[in-house]
Amino acid sequence: MTPFTVIIPARHASTRLPGKPLLPLAGRPVIEHVWQTAVSSGADRVIVATDHAGIRDCAMAFGAEVCMTGTEHRSGTERIAEVVGAVGMDDDAIIVNLQGDEPLMPSYLLVRVADTLAEAPESVMATLSTSLIDADELHDPHAVKLVAGHDGRALYFSRAAIPWDREGHTDWQLSVARRHLGLYAYRAGFLKRYSMLPQSPLEGLEQLEQLRVLQAGERIQVAEVADRPGHGIDTERDLAAAEAALNQRAR
Repeated sequence: MTPFTVIIPARHASTRLPGKPLLPLAGRPVIEHVWQTAVSSGADRVIVATDHAGIRDCAMAFGAEVCMTGTEHRSGTERIAEVVGAVGMDDDAIIVNLQGDEPLMPSYLLVRVADTLAEAPESVMATLSTSLIDADELHDPHAVKLVAGHDGRALYFSRAAIPWDREGHTDWQLSVARRHLGLYAYRAGFLKRYSMLPQSPLEGLEQLEQLRVLQAGERIQVAEVADRPGHGIDTERDLAAAEAALNQRAR
């Protein structure tokens, strides 16, 4: 298995669900479920990255390593980049970004995304994709779509329905389109220079941080997976759905 470190960016100031890393989920805070997923993946090291004292104290109470970060970060990648610089990781180290609101992410997918990057030495990042369920998901702006080359190199990510079928054959479009799973692996050396990448108009329009990387001419490798992790937690409804899913697993 590829050696890797998991860094979990966790912020308190969520617009739609403030304080969500600390919300109770099946008897434990959300962030503890996420941390346990990272630990069970077999990662060499797991770090919670946060700018909030309450999240720090909670994470330390259940045994997590914590790195405090600045408050100005606009994305999880920026927060992780600060941690990489602060702890002095080697440039060739592989870092997996597991968002602090993803308690239902299967731990083996962390291994898969790390292995995908390790097997693509020309890439600075790796991520995962899966098939789409139906036309509603294809047109849902909350479901990010991607297209990739025959070699697995990401060509574009969008909230729009891509690739667009001008003839309107939805079944064919669904067979080609892929849903992006918001799980990333990076090389530490790339993260150390991430902040120097030029601002991306595409990133601003789509509100997708990975477009800064593509527009700068860097390579993101994509691996296809069959499984569909449970939704991340952005709303009270998501929290209730995660509770139900964890209760189902426990039966």
